[in-house]
Amino acid sequence: MANAYEMLKNPIALVAFLFTLLLPIFVGFWVMRRTKTEEDFFVGGRAMNKIVVALSAVSSGRSSWLVLGLSGMAYKLGVSAVWAAVGYITMEMFQFVYMGIRLRKFSEKFNCITVPDYFEARFRDNSKVLRVLASIIIALFLTAYVGAQFNAGAKTLSTALGLNLFVALLISAGMILIYMVLGGFIAVAYNDVIRAVIMIIGLVLLPIVAILHIGGVDMMLQILQQLNPKYVDPFAYGAGLIIGFLGIGLGSPGQPHIIVRYMSIDDPDRLRASTVIGTFWNVVLAWGAIFVGLAGRALFPEPSMLPAGNPEMIYPWLSSQYFGPLLYGILMGGIFAAILSTADSQLLVVASTVVRDFYQEVIKKGVALDEKQALYLSRVVVVVTGIFAILLAYFAKDLIFWLVLFAWGGLGASIGTTLLLSLYWKRTTKWGIAAGFIVGTLTTIIWKLYLKATTGIYELVPAFLLSLLAVIIVSLITEPPENVDELMKAME
Repeated sequence: MANAYEMLKNPIALVAFLFTLLLPIFVGFWVMRRTKTEEDFFVGGRAMNKIVVALSAVSSGRSSWLVLGLSGMAYKLGVSAVWAAVGYITMEMFQFVYMGIRLRKFSEKFNCITVPDYFEARFRDNSKVLRVLASIIIALFLTAYVGAQFNAGAKTLSTALGLNLFVALLISAGMILIYMVLGGFIAVAYNDVIRAVIMIIGLVLLPIVAILHIGGVDMMLQILQQLNPKYVDPFAYGAGLIIGFLGIGLGSPGQPHIIVRYMSIDDPDRLRASTVIGTFWNVVLAWGAIFVGLAGRALFPEPSMLPAGNPEMIYPWLSSQYFGPLLYGILMGGIFAAILSTADSQLLVVASTVVRDFYQEVIKKGVALDEKQALYLSRVVVVVTGIFAILLAYFAKDLIFWLVLFAWGGLGASIGTTLLLSLYWKRTTKWGIAAGFIVGTLTTIIWKLYLKATTGIYELVPAFLLSLLAVIIVSLITEPPENVDELMKAME
């Protein structure tokens, strides 16, 4: 792995790398004056424009999985890796327009700034059952996820600059916490746009340069065909792999750090334009990552030819081969930023869950906080949650990654199914939602531990379907909320 970052010893590459790392802090100072209320801190005051919402959703949703993970998957599997992108691109395209618009309209009318806020308002849940259940699920999965992202960022920074791992961890987390405390959601969203632009540059230019070096797309495909015919056959690995990869998209509606983007836009009708922008770049970035992997396999047929024999190093390795020090330094800083772009969004969601959903609405129920108090508390909780994630990242590595295996699937199966039904099926009830939360979470864990190895099916697929079934069955045998027509009309 170290060889992939060898060029950072060049002063120009190092300066470009460090500039990319520090840029988010400058953005935090720049937007600090716009962050005056709790609503500003958690949903950007519902004043974000369509381009920022689109690119922020793309960046926070993909992060290092796209740059390193998908390119590495394409290196190992060939074009079959495309199915991993088809699922999430299709789902996010539809949820931007349909789920996003309805959620944005409802959340403004009932002053919802978190996902648990929405569930409580939608089902008139004065008992706080839904708020507490949703908050526990979100806090559990996302705190572990943030810790894992901190850990991955620290490893990248440690390898790139030769730092002690704990020092790199403190630097990684510290940079995020600084700009988040300063600017909250607005700083996170604008930094996501910068990261998206860096990913676009890298994943458009790098595959073009690599493929031209090979001699064109036809030559690349011929080489791959000779290496292994499976590399050029999208159906080579069977229906099980395709279903599992497509099932990844089922997790998208349940990711609070993506959902909050819809709630932040200035005009819900502009989500249609955000859909076009976001989907276009989702497709471009996905194919860019896949072509990086394919070109990498053609150029370096054996994994042993890569740093540490790791296919996920194909992006930085190719960058070091074909780019000069300035662009290389920016792209390497972009990898580090991409790893942490999901962490900052998730950390903000965890903080909003603690401040808004636990402290204000459960512990201090009925006691109003003024905006200055709420904003100060939000900033304090961001720091405290960040420190807790740092400790998890350093002292409980195995536990973190065990939980992260369930994070995307668990949130998709519990929050995703319930959110979709609550937005479109007026017969959905509070107890149906509670059942969906519980069944989705438990099925994800049980399937992963005991059934995935024998079935080969990603745990999100059965968990999503069983959670959906649980919501429907329990809703049909329990009383619906009062004034449900009025509540559904608020989404139109």
